[in-house]
Amino acid sequence: MNTELLMALRFLLAAALGAAIGYQREKSHKPAGLRTHILISAGAALFTLISNYAFPGSDPSRIAAGVVTGIGFIGAGTILHRTRFVEGLTTAASIWAVAAIGMAAGAGMYIISVVATVVVFLVLLLPHSDGHDEKQK
Repeated sequence: MNTELLMALRFLLAAALGAAIGYQREKSHKPAGLRTHILISAGAALFTLISNYAFPGSDPSRIAAGVVTGIGFIGAGTILHRTRFVEGLTTAASIWAVAAIGMAAGAGMYIISVVATVVVFLVLLLPHSDGHDEKQK
């Protein structure tokens, strides 16, 4: 298969998997929704593709480390500390996970990227505790 076509398919897979997670977040009325998760997954895949194909002989793990660091800063920006509780931890975690999914898809790890998407999606469907009692409000 043509290398650029393969790269495009990996990129599209990453975008689709990010969309699956983003759709769930959007339906849950979370601040980071469909577009954000697509962009993060697709961006991580693109950086992975660039590191693997554009710089022959270089160490692709350097780009991966940069993606992980950058995503950590984006995720940290979604966490809010309120008087008695913290908000946004799950959103930050979903951003982190979707970046990893995008990197896996970009690296051609199709099965694990799909399995990871299913697991993350199912985890996000689990009932949650918001960390404080409604009666205290």
